[in-house]
Amino acid sequence: MKRSSGVRLCATAVVGAVSLALVTGCSDGGSGDGSAKALSAAELKDRLIAKGEVPGFKVGAVKGGIPDKSKVKAGDAQCDPLLRALTAIAPGEPAAQASRMATEDKKDPTDDATSLDDLADGKFEDALNKSMDLDVTVVTLASYDGDGAEKALKSVSDAVKACSGGFAGEQDGEKGKFTKVAEEKSSDTGDESVAFTATNDSSDEGDMPLHAEVVRHGSTLATYSTVNIGAMMSKKPYAVSVPVVKAQAAKLK
Repeated sequence: MKRSSGVRLCATAVVGAVSLALVTGCSDGGSGDGSAKALSAAELKDRLIAKGEVPGFKVGAVKGGIPDKSKVKAGDAQCDPLLRALTAIAPGEPAAQASRMATEDKKDPTDDATSLDDLADGKFEDALNKSMDLDVTVVTLASYDGDGAEKALKSVSDAVKACSGGFAGEQDGEKGKFTKVAEEKSSDTGDESVAFTATNDSSDEGDMPLHAEVVRHGSTLATYSTVNIGAMMSKKPYAVSVPVVKAQAAKLK
């Protein structure tokens, strides 16, 4: 099946995680400390979710790594924060950042098949779709000096409004286009947050949504980017993984 360029463009880091070859609401959390000092990369790694800390998920390194910020650009610069959030790149100019990936731990339905005959008559495709029906979330923590975290979060919030009609973008030379950006209810964690869905409407596959959320915890931002290929293929709704957000928020208190 042909994959849409928009999905490839904005989900490269996350899709690699599942080994495929293939705002919301800014809360009234108040402003942060203008004299806040950024955490180091080592301190951020200590605060990231780790193995065994998210029930129902496997947590580890980001397979394929986070894309180079300079190679992820929207056609309109004001939409850059959205495209970068979708690829788990922290907004603005953080002093340090660190990332991990959480993959939903589900039994592969093809494991029960004893032969190809067991998966005949369309059953194989159904089993394949189910095996890919799992949330993969990349979490990036980034720290900022002064009011950098607040300004970076605002850039995402502003972009959600300015780019609601969609935007084009490019990642490592791969071009794609999103037809719309929609506000979503945020997790209500941290001091303030913004969440959104960017949808690619390919003629072959219909709507292909990608989800992201950015949450401020003082001078630190947590960026969550979630994709579920199986849900996309079967047109099932999905969202940023709540257990991942809750577990990460708990480590930032």
